[in-house]
Amino acid sequence: MTEKTFNRIRGSTPAIEQAAKQLRKQSTLAEEILWQALRNRQLNGLRFRRQHPVGRFILDFYCPSAKLVIELDGAVHTNQQEYDTIRTRELETYGYRIIRFDNQRVLNDLDAVLDEIYQASLSVSQCGEKKGSGDEGKHKPCPHPLNPPLPKLGEGGKPNQPAQPAKLPFS
Repeated sequence: MTEKTFNRIRGSTPAIEQAAKQLRKQSTLAEEILWQALRNRQLNGLRFRRQHPVGRFILDFYCPSAKLVIELDGAVHTNQQEYDTIRTRELETYGYRIIRFDNQRVLNDLDAVLDEIYQASLSVSQCGEKKGSGDEGKHKPCPHPLNPPLPKLGEGGKPNQPAQPAKLPFS
């Protein structure tokens, strides 16, 4: 009998969630180096998760606001390229964007890897809306309590109403 997957995180099973926890404890050197660069919103304020379960898959790194998946490929991936292709296509059908890096590239050229991740995050706004063709390269942050939207200007260049300070959820 198969386990029920409803009421589970993103359709995963307890076994997948346990495997993700175990993978977090057994990171490769490349995964650890990339995680140290991504964690705590260090890259453009983006939040990443590592070894994140989604359905029957475990994603190496995942940025929810951009639906961006980052996969690191070590030696094992040379023997499973067909599986990786099928997995990528399946995740793409659910709206995830997948980018892959060879472990050696992370170890030898971390700055270029981080720049590519940053550029990929710009193709989808942090609110999850795809940017139009005229907006390439322009980052549009989501409304946020610490970054309230600017007031609209009325006649004479004055705001229609005075800007109110944002109410913070923790104040």
